[in-house]
Amino acid sequence: MGPGDLSEILKYLPKSGPAELLAGMEDDAAAFRIDNNLAVVQTVDFITPIVNDPRTFGAIAAANALSDIYAMGAAPIFALNIVSFQIKSMSSEILGSILAGGSEKVGEAGISIVGGHSVDDPIPKYGLSVTGLVKPQNLIRKQGAQVGDVLILTKPLGTGILANGLDAGIAEEKIEEVMIQVMLKLNKEAAQLMSLFNVHACTDVSGFGLLGHLREMLGSNLTAVISYEHVPILHQVWDILKYGGISSGTHSNARYLRDEVKWDGILTTQQQLVLFDSQTSGGLLIALPEDEAKDLLAKLLEVGTIDTAVIGYIENRKTVPIKVKA
Repeated sequence: MGPGDLSEILKYLPKSGPAELLAGMEDDAAAFRIDNNLAVVQTVDFITPIVNDPRTFGAIAAANALSDIYAMGAAPIFALNIVSFQIKSMSSEILGSILAGGSEKVGEAGISIVGGHSVDDPIPKYGLSVTGLVKPQNLIRKQGAQVGDVLILTKPLGTGILANGLDAGIAEEKIEEVMIQVMLKLNKEAAQLMSLFNVHACTDVSGFGLLGHLREMLGSNLTAVISYEHVPILHQVWDILKYGGISSGTHSNARYLRDEVKWDGILTTQQQLVLFDSQTSGGLLIALPEDEAKDLLAKLLEVGTIDTAVIGYIENRKTVPIKVKA
């Protein structure tokens, strides 16, 4: 499913809610105000296996689900398991390993899994429903970026390409280690650090790719100008792209946004597609004032987010929503 498919589906759902609903369909998670000092934030996310090792798969799925809470500026407080598996054929050892991986990653976030639900399904799936808390005034929405803001990306792109290369047998096993390291990293520290600054908007980069999720941040009046040379990209992707390695989801993202992006300068089709690469457990994309970005970037680098970078800025819309400079 691409961003265009999602927009079409959301037309069938109600567009409004009670006054206490601070965020809903158009954000990464729902937020509901309890009082002036407290709001509950909730999300749900699950995925099919992206790696062969069940424990690692469980951990990646958990990290991926937690990211929506972090993107909203909230702190998770507990999670519920969501499991689909074939009861008669999948061994309890495999399922147990998936759940153990999820539990370990949730523990790293400082919370616990307190329940869940399972269904009988021939295609394994695992994820979490996560509940978090935030002060209403500290809630960070997907839209809210302002002219003059700069954009910080906290993880490199390319995990989708690496995963497809591994599935197709055109990538070496050591590449899997690189991919896993990126996907296993929680966005916890990045979220905690961005809470110290005047962040105007944030989202996590996942299935719609960098440009798909960036487009969601811009509304109708803003344009994002991206500097391609500053976008962190896993260097291993270029070896895989020689032989293919682009998922159908990535192609869907590119088709949907083909009229929304202007490419200033010469970039190959492969270079362009990396910016549409469908990610799992990607980084945070943060919009904040330019005079604060340098300090946030420095703090992010101090805690080991070595691929964090300022990748662009926000300006008034004149033509298309996104411009990419070579």
